Amino acid sequence: MRGSMEDGSESTTGSGRSRRYSAPALEKGLEIIELLAGEEHGLTQSEIARKLERSVSEIFRMLVVLEERGYLYPDPRSDRYMLTTRLFEIAHRTPMVRRLTAIAGPLMKRLTTAVNQSAHLAVLSGDAALVIGQMDSPGNNVMSVRLGARIEIWRASSARVILAYLAEDELQAALRRVPLPQGMNETALREELAQIRRLGFEVRDSFVVRGIVNISAPIFDHSGQVIAALTIPHLQRLTDTLSFDDCRRELIATAADLSRGLGAAASQGNGGRSFTA
Repeated sequence: MRGSMEDGSESTTGSGRSRRYSAPALEKGLEIIELLAGEEHGLTQSEIARKLERSVSEIFRMLVVLEERGYLYPDPRSDRYMLTTRLFEIAHRTPMVRRLTAIAGPLMKRLTTAVNQSAHLAVLSGDAALVIGQMDSPGNNVMSVRLGARIEIWRASSARVILAYLAEDELQAALRRVPLPQGMNETALREELAQIRRLGFEVRDSFVVRGIVNISAPIFDHSGQVIAALTIPHLQRLTDTLSFDDCRRELIATAADLSRGLGAAASQGNGGRSFTA
């Protein structure tokens, strides 16, 4: 049962948790945005209403407002509503993301030119890895991840590298929120995350594309906290002159440069690179 009081007084949610205030209209708008964030091809008005267990009329009013504000785009051919990039643009206005992408741009350009591989920069966003920076390789054959893409945390090297450096309570919270995929167990996952932390990077086969090997390293801020990960989805070409190990070293060095640009202090160890304030 949805317990929300129009006057903003205390209410009880469906999970039994008590909240001091509620804002029904705002909640409906956020529910729509969060629902559509996981729908690649969008949803019709009736589908949105059914999934949210709300009436078509109250959903219609919210859709009109969200469309007018530029958050939704109605496909005239299918009547499906899809998210625009407005939320992504707003996220890029935050000081951390703006500074991170500003520093990363030239470094990623230098990296992709040096190794002839694409690279992307990702942060944790809720229960996914969000790609906030992307640079294609200068060659004709490109393997890249779309800017703005959201990838399940347990199947993204970027997310795994970040998770490896989180505090235990934060990792536990992620495990509670997002169930592990079938065939993956917590014991093995924790061993893999510990290995990432020991090395200071991850090298592993892609979870989604056969033949692609991910190289990923963490990015730290001035306080020593992990805030992002830099990743190369390595594509092996018959004409490559640079070795895989050379690409790995260049990626790790670029991640270190980016961390230093954010104020982190580097210390070398265990074949990787770690940073402290």
